[in-house]
Amino acid sequence: MEHIFTDQNFEERVLKSPKPVLVDFWAPWCGPCRVMSPIVDEIAGELEGRLTVGKMNVDENPNYPGQYGIMSIPTFLVFKGGQVAEQMVGTMSKEDMLNTLQKHLG
Repeated sequence: MEHIFTDQNFEERVLKSPKPVLVDFWAPWCGPCRVMSPIVDEIAGELEGRLTVGKMNVDENPNYPGQYGIMSIPTFLVFKGGQVAEQMVGTMSKEDMLNTLQKHLG
């Protein structure tokens, strides 16, 4: 299941999460973001229970993207224990993203 993260729920759902969290920073006008969206959706389904996956619209939620220095989208951050454990920027294959995520799963 995929979650929607906002400036209002980010601390509770991401920073305080007991599981690793993948945050997809995106915007509706971003072509590469639309390319990655189905890949992120598939990963959310495949890793459900091991990894929380969600998206954050950077146009509607400027606070946390700014705080984490998101300069281009799509950017994907993996959070563990409230800290950034991994950053991935741009488009990539599902296999590459899964390989990167595997090292953060318990």
